Amino acid sequence: MKRIGIVLAAAAMTAVLGLSACEKKGPVEQAAEEVDEGIDTLKNGKESTASKLDDAGDKAADAAQEAKEAVTGK
Repeated sequence: MKRIGIVLAAAAMTAVLGLSACEKKGPVEQAAEEVDEGIDTLKNGKESTASKLDDAGDKAADAAQEAKEAVTGK
């Protein structure tokens, strides 16, 4: 039960940091992150929790950016 709280807190912090940056990643940076995640997956045999949280943060940041663009028209 305590582990779930830690994971949720980490996810919330990742989302806050991701939303505060709201900076689009370039294609090279995104590709490099995917390669890093692939290597971690090969080493560990499964996707790490950190990678999953990072992906969730990226999705939240993208959604926030899209919402901002929809509201401001920019």
